[in-house]
Amino acid sequence: MLKKPQRYLSLDVLRGITIALMVLVNNPGSWSSIYAPFKHASWHGFTPTDLVFPTFLFVIGNAMSFSLRKYEEKSEKIFLKKIFIRSLLILIIGLFLSAFPFIYRNDVGELIFKDLTQMRIMGVLQRITFCYLVAGLMLHFIKLRVSIILSTIILLLYWWIMYAFGTAPDPYSLAGNAALKFDLLIFSPENLWRGFGITFDPEGLLSTLPAIVNVIAGYVAGVFIQLSGNTISSIWKLVLSGVLILIIAKFWDLYFPINKGIWTSSFVLYSIGWNLVLIAALILIIEIWKFKKWTYFFEVFGRNPLFIFVLSGLIAILMGIIRIDGGSIKSWIYNNAFLSWLTKYDASLAFAVCFMLLMWIIGYVLDKKKIYIKV
Repeated sequence: MLKKPQRYLSLDVLRGITIALMVLVNNPGSWSSIYAPFKHASWHGFTPTDLVFPTFLFVIGNAMSFSLRKYEEKSEKIFLKKIFIRSLLILIIGLFLSAFPFIYRNDVGELIFKDLTQMRIMGVLQRITFCYLVAGLMLHFIKLRVSIILSTIILLLYWWIMYAFGTAPDPYSLAGNAALKFDLLIFSPENLWRGFGITFDPEGLLSTLPAIVNVIAGYVAGVFIQLSGNTISSIWKLVLSGVLILIIAKFWDLYFPINKGIWTSSFVLYSIGWNLVLIAALILIIEIWKFKKWTYFFEVFGRNPLFIFVLSGLIAILMGIIRIDGGSIKSWIYNNAFLSWLTKYDASLAFAVCFMLLMWIIGYVLDKKKIYIKV
């Protein structure tokens, strides 16, 4: 039986850190001038930036270890209504971000209405929608032990699908992976992302399947922390579990490469391993050593996480389309306020940091006014 619900500051801080990093890595001054740690791996491999999105799914699972308990004594109708409405709202917001601002500039600078039949269907919020919905249904209706077993089956099944239906001799290549083939069965090529140079969506439908396990893992960690409390013993168990999972992931990497783009099963385990180590470190620093003076900065991000993430996306899009002196307002700010006195890499990072701080100021004002925007 779980103890009476309480908030764990370390979990809130991890959520805030994740949102801050999501805003930071998504908004460099120039995409051609990014320091290596702030880049995603080109294909196989892992960078600190690759940890950001799976960590957000992990903290969603943490939050669910608290929120789902409220529905244990309520009717199934109330639970289903809540989870489906929330999922639908997040999905709609994600699709809105894909379509926004409904216009674009052509090669000569003219504003043209977008053809919404060719907009990207999947995306970060769309993946969050499906992971939250499926994980929530699993965790509510199925015992936790069975959910963990099903999570293992999902990872193994995904490995088999990717190997069996990928194109030999490299079934995990950018052009020949099964996730792309599946997405092309469901969507038109125009509805998929093309940021890798070819039609391929890193938040595609099939590769969302293993991402559900990141949410389940966050839930398991949240339940464990609530049951075990903030003790040195709990920290050691989290760290040892994380290290063991990291070792398994690195071994699996030899056969199923760690890869965020196709969200491989080894990538799932590798990100979970680091998440367990990170949450253990935060519990030690915040809950046991009581070193909390630095945490408020990240608490601000964590108190309106979805709103800040969506707002940052909307502002970034508008900065790219609003013109000043023949270029976008983003380019004007970047060139005049940063690149004019910094190296291109430092300028790009400084722009991203300032953009993140702008989002923090907005979050700070909302927090001081006790305005918390949730779906």
